[in-house]
Amino acid sequence: MSSSSLLWCLLVVCVLAVVQIYAAEEPKVLKVFNLHATDLHSSLLGTPDAYVEVFRAYGFLGRTEVKNNNHDPSWQEEFSYLNARENNILRLEVYDSDILSDDLLGTCERSIKNGTWKHQCFLKTGGILNYSYTLEPLQ
Repeated sequence: MSSSSLLWCLLVVCVLAVVQIYAAEEPKVLKVFNLHATDLHSSLLGTPDAYVEVFRAYGFLGRTEVKNNNHDPSWQEEFSYLNARENNILRLEVYDSDILSDDLLGTCERSIKNGTWKHQCFLKTGGILNYSYTLEPLQ
């Protein structure tokens, strides 16, 4: 057997092993909730009109409503994703809604773990985003 054939066989065995491990992992649901921010700053000397966009791994989960004229907004929205995996990346982006273009106030990024977690993220332009998430088996 040539060395290139041996390399191809080894690659196929490795890929099959990874696929088998990934397929054996129990499907889970990711829920993101309890989003609230404190001490947000506006890019224009006013009060921010804030909203949050939520992403997981490679996809967009959704966007909160805009909370106008509020330095300390809370959002009631809850975001869910089926087939989430432990160590997927959860990303939350906080924006100030403006007439011409929205300004990014900061990004929070985290590798998700099993269970229920509360986190606090310090934003680039000032302020804090608090949020919770749960990663649990699909019922």
